[in-house]
Amino acid sequence: MRALLLLGVAAMLAGCASAPADRGPLSAEAMLKDKEGKQVGVATFIETPEGLRLAVTGYRLPPGGHGLHVHAVGLCEPPEFTSAGAHFNPGNKQHGRMNPAGPHAGDLPNLVVAASGEGGIDITTKAITLSPGPNSVLGDKPTALVVHANPDDDKTDPTGNSGGRIACGVITK
Repeated sequence: MRALLLLGVAAMLAGCASAPADRGPLSAEAMLKDKEGKQVGVATFIETPEGLRLAVTGYRLPPGGHGLHVHAVGLCEPPEFTSAGAHFNPGNKQHGRMNPAGPHAGDLPNLVVAASGEGGIDITTKAITLSPGPNSVLGDKPTALVVHANPDDDKTDPTGNSGGRIACGVITK
């Protein structure tokens, strides 16, 4: 009996020693919902050696270009999602990936949606991370991913003229 117990403890400890290697990369997701609370997309975040990979799939969205930003507050209260606060900006930069005084860490390329209401984007960025630190979207305070009504012009501070917020999802592990 004692031998079985020791064997069980040894197996458990061996499993613990290998657990971190088996976990894989850090990952997170955000379920995007519209003002009626219907799911209209999903975003997956995966930490890679090249940066944070973000894959967004949208459906049942209006056709056209839509600003896509990480916002500083992980709260998505419909219908306007203003509860998500301003863009995630730990470096206190100006808005816009083409702005010489920018960009915000949360400034992302536009999400382009086809006439069918479906769209997607798959990018890698070094501006945000899932790992601990000031640019972590999983830090002490949760953050959110927001889809805007219009395309982001990538330069106008503070929001890129991207219009109202049409979908929002809290970023979670």
